[in-house]
Amino acid sequence: MKPISRIIIAISALLMIGAYFFPLWLITLDAPQYPEGLSMSLWIDKLAGDINTINGLNHYIGMKHLSTEMFSEFLYLKYIVAGIICCVLLTALSNNKKVLLGLVIILFVSGVVGMYDFWQWEYDYGHNLINTAAIKVPGMSYQPPLFGYKDLLNFTAGSFPDVGGYAVIIPAFLIVFVFIYEWFFTKKK
Repeated sequence: MKPISRIIIAISALLMIGAYFFPLWLITLDAPQYPEGLSMSLWIDKLAGDINTINGLNHYIGMKHLSTEMFSEFLYLKYIVAGIICCVLLTALSNNKKVLLGLVIILFVSGVVGMYDFWQWEYDYGHNLINTAAIKVPGMSYQPPLFGYKDLLNFTAGSFPDVGGYAVIIPAFLIVFVFIYEWFFTKKK
């Protein structure tokens, strides 16, 4: 690999450390009765934000009580991210295109599995409602969007990566660009 490729990969590993210091994902709720909006941040090991207010509102439509404990992923996500960062650093040190290919596969699989797991949690949270809810709208589910905006009754829910999420996503794309450059645009020795 070219030295610049190895430098970009090493910098990518350093950027990914941001996942430990900033929230990974942000879910927002906007409605006329909450002009300032409500938000919930998912960190690498906890929930933060307007959790109590969101729980109070969700109680009326039968959604489960949000808490850090309901996410088993918080128990091991920090170790998965640490493992990925180690793989990125080892790739920079290895100077081997096949190792780079392995890293791209790890990043792709991790991203797909992570997003599927998040979507699955959102599906369960928005569809498996408590039968004794005060407000029931036949046929209505309250699954937040995986990415983007979605209207849920009088709320508009938004779901996007936050700073810590971009600290992983942007370096992952940089590594993919390095992979493409190294495999398809550099001369083979």
